[in-house]
Amino acid sequence: MNTNQLTRRQFLQTAGVGAALTMPTWSDARPLQPEAARFQVHDWQRHADNPILRPGGGAYDVGCCMNPFVIRRGDEYWMYYAGADKQGHRRICLATAPVDQLRNWKRRGPLLEPGGKGAFDETWCVLPCVHRIGERWHMYYTGRSNQRGVGLQAFWGIGLAVSDDLINWKKVSTDPILRGDGYPDWPKNRGIAGGGRILEFPQKDKRILYRMHYTLATGTASKDLLVDQAKQSVSAESYDGRLWTERRVMLRPRTDANYENAATIALNVWRTRTRWRAIYGGIGTRFGAYSICEAVSSDGLVWERGRPGDNLALAPAGKGWESRMTTYPNIVEEKDTLRLFYCGNGYGATGVGTAVAKKLD
Repeated sequence: MNTNQLTRRQFLQTAGVGAALTMPTWSDARPLQPEAARFQVHDWQRHADNPILRPGGGAYDVGCCMNPFVIRRGDEYWMYYAGADKQGHRRICLATAPVDQLRNWKRRGPLLEPGGKGAFDETWCVLPCVHRIGERWHMYYTGRSNQRGVGLQAFWGIGLAVSDDLINWKKVSTDPILRGDGYPDWPKNRGIAGGGRILEFPQKDKRILYRMHYTLATGTASKDLLVDQAKQSVSAESYDGRLWTERRVMLRPRTDANYENAATIALNVWRTRTRWRAIYGGIGTRFGAYSICEAVSSDGLVWERGRPGDNLALAPAGKGWESRMTTYPNIVEEKDTLRLFYCGNGYGATGVGTAVAKKLD
């Protein structure tokens, strides 16, 4: 079903296209069962020592460790994250740990610093997304300018840095390669942020089509959470990692679920044997902040979230580091399990935690 054919209510309750690491064979996908029986979130088991990465490893991340993006390199996890100094400036940092020793992170320090005066990334470089495109590693990051009084619209560009070794990074331009425009519903919008992953579609001509998931920040300053926090999960496509086109809305807030009636962000999508699955952050009036949610799709085009409450996967819990917020989920696929990394209170002011779950189809 094309999103242009959906009613407004149907569109608010579903999302658009997902993506996979390889081209799917749609004839292999089984139809989903009736809603009451089909929707199931993963049984996430939190790590006993959460948060596994706390602020304070150095002056560069004393204020927060936020936006984890993790890749596996041999027997290690490499976590790219945003760290804040005492002045509030944020930059991309790296920490590594053996996959079986998640209490023992080695901080490698900052990798990417904010830009110069007047730049789109003058005060913040956050939300890293790392993917190999062609012969080089690409890191996409979100910049925050120093403009005043613009709220979410201060995040008006995603930049690009490249590397040959995943440690030494060089920005390709002082300008962003992706902006928050190009959407008919919000023609004057410029607020944009990362948080998702890039997935690959091999083409018949042997090229690879890359799909990036990111967030469109369409809200304006307001005391009303439903206005101020308005964000949509969106995507764009590219063959070279620099020119991004085919922008589309993937997932919107839904008014009948009070934990995601304000925003949906940071969409992580993966392919199972017969369908697509996704995990993302939702903002809603229930918690007054973020919680982690899931969605499923039988064809990669229309996303299902079940009835209100069905897809709430990892809510704020306890009285400690994640009592008010769980957000910015990032998935690493292992053999038969998923490893989840995510932020706690204050967008990472209390650090990064992890959880595991058996894979679902």
